[in-house]
Amino acid sequence: MSSTPRLYVTQDLAAGAAFALDDAQSNYLLRVLRLGPGGPVRVFNGRDGEWDARIGDVQGKRAQLEPEIQVRPQPDVPASAPILLFAPVKKAETDFIVEKATELGAARICPVLTERTQTRTVRLDRFSKIALEAAEQTERLDLPEVAELQPLAAALDALADGTRIIFCDERGDDTDAPWGGESGRAGPMAEVLASLAEAPVAILIGPEGGFTPEERDWLRGRGDTQPVSLGPRILRAETAAVAALSVWQALKGDWR
Repeated sequence: MSSTPRLYVTQDLAAGAAFALDDAQSNYLLRVLRLGPGGPVRVFNGRDGEWDARIGDVQGKRAQLEPEIQVRPQPDVPASAPILLFAPVKKAETDFIVEKATELGAARICPVLTERTQTRTVRLDRFSKIALEAAEQTERLDLPEVAELQPLAAALDALADGTRIIFCDERGDDTDAPWGGESGRAGPMAEVLASLAEAPVAILIGPEGGFTPEERDWLRGRGDTQPVSLGPRILRAETAAVAALSVWQALKGDWR
């Protein structure tokens, strides 16, 4: 991995088209990294690929950046890049989900409200900052869209037509047995994904404690929803998100 600092910017990128960095980015380059005029920086904006750039004029606390040459073109985002829908949990664990979903290529990250959702207030600005930093560190050339917290039904209804909802369902059908017993359990995620035609995919991760029986029945009754199992162990919500995205990338994504 290159030791050259890498920044996400909002400005258009073109050779010689200098622009001013914001205060935070200027402080990071000039005071944290102690770079000066001529210092190398890599930049991307999610539209124009990645560019080698140099620090230009420094005026007070603000630095200018001068793009020099494009080193990677902007790839097309696969139409099937997964959307992650998840019920927020505790702060540190929720931050972990947003960070790892970005690293694992989620196109959109959508916190949702369920009956057992623990956290019902989230900071979109914090999620966006975590996603931005993860994209900068992992060589990603775009940022995932981070959506506002909304009820589960509204989030599912907002998905594009034809989207397959991969519902991580850890329970069986026996309401009197721990975690629903063995009857009615979903098939392994790898097998289910292998059987699906190419289509946009949304992966749904429930809250700690799982979905209520009513929510589970409603989800299983939807024509666009496919329940899947992540194995015989009950995973924490943040572990389930990473596991499900990893399986998807291995079978349907850019790990192939």
